[in-house]
Order: sequence, then C-alpha cells, then structure tokens
Amino acid sequence: MASGGVAVASLWTEVNRCGQSGDYTRALKALSKILHENRDDVTALHCKIVCLVQNGSFKEALNVMNIHTKVLGSDVVFEKAYCEYRLNRVESALKTIESAPDQTDKLKELYGQVLYRLERYDECKTVYTDLIRNSQDEYEEERKTNLAAVVAAMSQWEKVPMEDLGLSESTYELCYNTACALIGQGQLAEAFNTLRQAEELCRVSLAEDSDVTEEDIESELAVIHSQMAYIMQLQGRTDEALQLYNQVIKLKPSDVGLLAVTANNIITINKDQNVFDSKKKVKLTNAEGVEYKLAKKQLQAIEFNKALLAMYTNQADQCRKLSSSLQSQNPGHPRPVLIQAAQLCREKQHSKAVELLQQFSEQNPESASGIKLTMAQLYLVQGHVTKACDVLRSIEEFKHKAGMVSALVTMYSHEEDIDGAIDVFKQAIEYYQAEQQPGSAAHLALVREAANFKLKHGRKKEAISDLEQLWKQNTNDVHTLAQLISAYSLVDTDKAKSLSKHLPSADTMSFNVDVDELENSHGATYVRKKAGKVVGENLPKRQEEGEEEGGDRKR
Repeated sequence: MASGGVAVASLWTEVNRCGQSGDYTRALKALSKILHENRDDVTALHCKIVCLVQNGSFKEALNVMNIHTKVLGSDVVFEKAYCEYRLNRVESALKTIESAPDQTDKLKELYGQVLYRLERYDECKTVYTDLIRNSQDEYEEERKTNLAAVVAAMSQWEKVPMEDLGLSESTYELCYNTACALIGQGQLAEAFNTLRQAEELCRVSLAEDSDVTEEDIESELAVIHSQMAYIMQLQGRTDEALQLYNQVIKLKPSDVGLLAVTANNIITINKDQNVFDSKKKVKLTNAEGVEYKLAKKQLQAIEFNKALLAMYTNQADQCRKLSSSLQSQNPGHPRPVLIQAAQLCREKQHSKAVELLQQFSEQNPESASGIKLTMAQLYLVQGHVTKACDVLRSIEEFKHKAGMVSALVTMYSHEEDIDGAIDVFKQAIEYYQAEQQPGSAAHLALVREAANFKLKHGRKKEAISDLEQLWKQNTNDVHTLAQLISAYSLVDTDKAKSLSKHLPSADTMSFNVDVDELENSHGATYVRKKAGKVVGENLPKRQEEGEEEGGDRKR
C-alpha cells in the first residue's frame, strides 16, 4: 500500500508539472494511471475533464462527465455547459447553466455567450451590463467588447436605437462594434470613419508585437476591410467595394463566417453578370461551421442569394428546389415566393406567377403589400392596366399616399377612365379628411391636384367643391377664385357673379410688368399667321400685299 501511495503521489507531481507547462496530453496519461487506482477520484476526474477541454476534446470530456455524474455532481456544471456550447449544443448549454445551484461569475460569462448565440440580445445585454458593473479584474475590456457586440447586433438585426452605455472606443474591437451599430442605424459616413479609427488602432496595437508580420496584420484587418466594403456597397460605390472584398478573399482568412459574408456580398454585386465568378464564390458560403458563425438573418440572406444565383444561371429546377425549401423554412416571408414568381416569369408563365403571388397574399395579409406591388407590375407587363389598378387600390397602407395616387391617376388616364381617376382622388381626399389632419399641406395639395385634373378633363361641375375648399383656406388666392368663377359660370351664373365681387379691381392690382423684357422673353414671341383662304372667294390683291409688307405699311 505504501508503495502504491508513493506512486500516486509522484503521478500527481507529474500532473502538476504538465499543467504548468501546458502539456495536457502527458498530464492525461498520468491521470489515467491515477484513475486506474481509484476510478471515482473526484479530483482526478475533474483534472481529466479540464485537460480534455484544453486539448479541444469536448465530446470525450462530456462523456466522462456523463459517466461519472453521481460522483461529480454539480462540481463540473461550468465544464459541462462549456463543452455543450463548443459542440454547438447551445440549447443544452442554456439548460445546464440555468440548472446550476450557484451562478458564479464564470457561469454568467458563459451565459452571456450562450444568449448571444441564441440571439436573445436584450437578456444578453443585461448579463454583460451586470458583469461590468460588479466585476473588477483583467477581463473588463473583453466584457465591454462583448457588450458593444450585443448593442451592434440589436442595431443591425432588430433595428433597436443605439444606447449610450459609456463604452469608450479605446480598442479596435470596440471601434469595430460601434461602427457595426452605426451601420444598423443608417449612419454610414460616421460608421466608415469609425472603421478607419479601428483600422489605425489595430495597426498600432499589433505593430507593438515584434513577432507579428504584415501578413498577420492584414489578416486581422480583414473583418474591418470587409465592413468598409459593405458601407461602400450600400453607398453605391460598387467598384470600390468589389475591389476591397476581393482583397479580403485573397487573404484566405481562417474565419469561415467572414469569408461567407464577403463572398455573398460579391455575389449580390455581380447579380446576373459575371455568374462564373459568383458560382466560385458561392462555394465559400457552404464551408463547414458557417451556420454557427453567422446570425440567422445572415444565413437566410445567403440562402436567398443561392436561389437567385440558380435562377440567373438558368438552373430552373435548382432554383425551384431552393426557393421551395426556403418557403417551408420561412412560411410567412415573401422573398421565397417572389423568387419563384421571378423564375416563372423567366419561363414566360406570367399568369402562373400572378396566381402564386395572389395565393400567398391571401394567406399572409401581414406581408402582402410587397407581393401586391409585384402582382401589379406583372399585370402591367401583360397590358392589364385596370387589373393592376385594382390590385394597387387593395393595398390599404399605400393607396392614399401621394405617389400611389399619382400612379393610379396616370394609369386610369392612360385607359381613358376619367371616372376611375376621379374616384381615386375622392377616396384619398376623404381619407385625409377623416384620418389625417384636415387642411394640412398634403391634404390641400391633393385637393388642388384633383381640381386641376377635373378642370383639365372638362369636369368643371365636379371641380367646384374642391375649388371652394381651396378658396376658403385662402380667400386671397385669386387664381383659385378665377377657376371657381369659371366653373360656376356653367352651372350657376348668379353664384359666379356673386363670387366675382371678390375679385380685386384693376386699380388695386399692381403688376410691375417690364414691357420690353416681356416682349423679348420666350413666352412673348409672336408669330403672325397668314390668313387662310376661303373656299369660293378671292381675297383682294391689296390685302395680300399688305400682309406681306407687314403692319407698318402707310395707308
């Protein structure tokens, strides 16, 4: 027994020495011998688990914990949750953490990471804010960086307004995350400047390490440069963006998520051009582990673009397969259906495309607006203008907006359906009177356009109510008053005479007209027309001569 005790003690000495030197493989050999002597040695089991984790053997570590659950109890809750997290069993990691009897700081740190991966950003922000407030150690900067990443994610994916949490931009990681948050808020110029600051801080920070090469620095800068390129792309500077994206791809960064996003953005710039390049780039979006590196919306966007690329490369069956899969995964999202409709249109099956869109809009009224706009466009392509108008007028949230009213009136006018156009004006004006602020600039502008349209098409009687409304808002508007008198002159001469009393007298009107300037202006050009011949009559010779000589001829 004494000999066995000495041997175990020396094995523990070996374990301690290997732990200090970082030789975890050798430490595991010693631990195996210790456990051979006592398979339920809690300390040896715990050390074995730590060594396996350090070597990246997460599955094996988890197996050890599962086999010895009764012996280890809650002593290895953190290690178990960490292994589950690293194996991308994020939901299991969450349950393990939440079941822990004591929420230690390191468990809270891991909890924040798990919540971030699950995209539960609001809860994640609370965890990191609490940790920063109640911790004072060398990891404070890392916690602030993680908190900044959460704020950026909320800004980009959930469009939550940026909150000033007092995070300084002292490191390039903090600067980068701040820039991402600014992009989410649409503040592109400011975001670009912040990325420039992050780039400079990164160069300075890495240059201090003599072992870091220029290639290492460029690799570290890749994520910053890719985000710069994204801003350029959003600003329409696609050539510059493409050049910078390709520089990032050439570096072959180890981050598969960065490569996937960069390749995807290149594909979106290529669209239906340079499809050979896009087919090469799409392979980078399929790398192993990408799904664990990106947010759900990023992965979704990549899948949408794969379907579009299949359409652009005339892979109709592949396009249908991908878009159908996307639709089953995202049943209420309009984009998969739009892709399917686009593919049908490429095959000249416009009617089927409209039918597909109609079915989706009925099943998903909350996202029907964009679908109906596409339906209207397809009807116009087929020359069915009235059907397009019917669809547009069924979009409640748009049908009273100025742009939509203008489009509908133009389309009805094209079909010579003046009554339809007037009805569009009527409904829009009634909407503003009931739902919006009556007498507002937008409301009166609409009434003005309605009146002008009716007058243009000889509907003076129908224009009267609009003109009266406008004149009551501004009784000094002589132009509107003149239009109103002209309209009444056809239906009620007494009313027209009564209103004419409100016209200013010639004496009170001061025109300040420069006659010479008026004559020389383009609008004052006068061309004397020659008198037309009257059938059966000869004009006097002298009159013809006079016409040729001009108006100054002496008599």
